[in-house]
Amino acid sequence: MAINKNHEFEDLEGVKCAVVEKNVLPERVNFLKPLLETNHFTVIVSASPPPKVSSMPNETEFTPIATFTVGVTDVSFNATNAIFGRTLKTASAQTVTLAYWQQKTTISNDEIPYFE
Repeated sequence: MAINKNHEFEDLEGVKCAVVEKNVLPERVNFLKPLLETNHFTVIVSASPPPKVSSMPNETEFTPIATFTVGVTDVSFNATNAIFGRTLKTASAQTVTLAYWQQKTTISNDEIPYFE
C-alpha cells in the first residue's frame, strides 16, 4: 500500500516495484531506463493496461497509444526524494536536476537553481 500518491508500489512482471512513472511513452522509457540503471537500480518496464473505453455512441474511435509503467525493484525509491535529495547522477556523474528529469534540458546543470 502506498504511503502517499508520490510513493506507489505495483507488481510489474511478477516483481514488487516502486513505481517511477506510469503511462509513459517509449521515448520516455528510453530516457528513464538508462538513467536509473546508471544509478544501480534494477528497472522493470511493463506495458500499461489499455485505457478504459466509454460506451458513448457518438464518440469517435481512436487507436490507443502503447504506454508503459516504469518501476524499480528497490521499493524505497521515490523519484521526488531522489531528485531533490540530489542522489541521482547522470552517466557523466552530474547531479540530476528537475529540468533534466523532466527532459526540459539535455544537460544537467546543477548551477541553475530549481526555482527562481
